Amino acid sequence: MLIAQQKRKENIAEYLIYMWQIEDQIRAFNFNIEAIQQHIISKYDQPDEVKAQIGEWYENLILLMRNEGITASGHLQVTKNLITDLYNTHLYLLKTPNEVRYQTTFATAKPDIELLKVKTKEENDIAAAFQFLYGSLLLRLQGKDLTKDTQSGMKRISALISLLATRHHKFERGDEEIVL
Repeated sequence: MLIAQQKRKENIAEYLIYMWQIEDQIRAFNFNIEAIQQHIISKYDQPDEVKAQIGEWYENLILLMRNEGITASGHLQVTKNLITDLYNTHLYLLKTPNEVRYQTTFATAKPDIELLKVKTKEENDIAAAFQFLYGSLLLRLQGKDLTKDTQSGMKRISALISLLATRHHKFERGDEEIVL
């Protein structure tokens, strides 16, 4: 909860990846709040009242995941909505004349994203990019080596998502406006 709140404020891309990790963590513990309490929440160096809030947060996520039918796989609707928001920002940036840096960064990553879209059957460029980044993270966490092509693609896609997250954050804070 604490990390999620901080990441949501600072970097939407990191927040989404973190929330997908939390979903997988909950699945790994078979939606057992006692196990999550013992192995995760108890490890936080926080007062008991904060740990209780973290426990409630996990309980709410468990309930949401069950209600949304994503106990075996899939992502919470709230994260899907954020991906859609990012995709809409992406489309806006692609058609805005003064967003040359973003457009160039996307053009560099586009061949990788097109391959991913075919593999994942995903139509949304940004959703495909996030699936790739998360999958790559999981492979690294498992100690598996990434091919040079995968590493190169990851650099290009990471650069795109980083720039998109930064631009989206400015729009969210109201530092800049999206003019449709």
